[in-house]
Amino acid sequence: MTLAPYVAILGRGQGRARSLTQAEAHAAMTCILSGKAAPEALGALLMLMRMKGEVAEEIAGFTAAARASLPAWHGPRPTVDWPSYAAGRTRGQPWFLAAARLVARAGHPVLLHGSNSHQATGASVRDALHCVGIAQVTWADAPVTLARDGIAYVPLENLSPALMDVLRLRDVFGLRSCINTVLRMLNPVSASVALQGVFHPAYRTLQRDAAMLLQQPTLRVLKGGGGEFEHHPAKDITLHGLTDGAVWEGPTGAPVTAHQRLSETGSTLAQVWHGDATDAFATAIITSTAALALSACGVSDANRVSQDLWQHRHRAQAA
Repeated sequence: MTLAPYVAILGRGQGRARSLTQAEAHAAMTCILSGKAAPEALGALLMLMRMKGEVAEEIAGFTAAARASLPAWHGPRPTVDWPSYAAGRTRGQPWFLAAARLVARAGHPVLLHGSNSHQATGASVRDALHCVGIAQVTWADAPVTLARDGIAYVPLENLSPALMDVLRLRDVFGLRSCINTVLRMLNPVSASVALQGVFHPAYRTLQRDAAMLLQQPTLRVLKGGGGEFEHHPAKDITLHGLTDGAVWEGPTGAPVTAHQRLSETGSTLAQVWHGDATDAFATAIITSTAALALSACGVSDANRVSQDLWQHRHRAQAA
């Protein structure tokens, strides 16, 4: 098993090179995750793809092979897949965690998975999980936690050490690779609703088209805070995605008027969640993000429901 044929397809030279088909991409990722790929060939493949630009068929093939390599899931499926793989260099507090918690409170189980344990500013995602009552668990324990809490976070290094190894090559290359897109697409338990954040707008349609090839029923892709699925409540941003497997687009709306960045809230997630600080902008980030997720889950009047969930978040927790 070797990557050489796929490197050759991508690197034949001007006028002869082409993108991988979905089947070829599947075979290439299968080779990568088997551990049998030569590191030089893996580096060549990933960087040739970066120079060329990824296409939907490649991302779909890579993602399908990555899913096939994962351990079995023993339990009910979550409704919502919420990946968190942004580098976090431009963001502050991970407000989207509170939004995910509200969605789970509404009866739509959420599976979070990610790798971004460190970031330059604000609080790391993993350090902030406990602030809103989200447990970080192993893949084996996730079904039980999901059934109990309605939400769970699984670190990528536990979910798939092999995928984590490929992701860590970013430190070697100094550049992102297609694996960053694949991880956002991963949806390891085939949840019916997938929520994905991107930093670069072009990836919105790429991920949508790949999701269509993978027969994802519902998808929302948002150019969000630091690349996460997190809405800036003063910006009306176009969401891209799928509804019932068909192409869908819609506006996010702008529920507040503000002139500040997501990282300029001045409060911490724990303070806002527990009511120790009143921060209208941070609250709007949380509730508008939750409303977008609830709408994807088919909730009518999602903005009102999100506001109500926020107002009664501690009552729901006590129940």
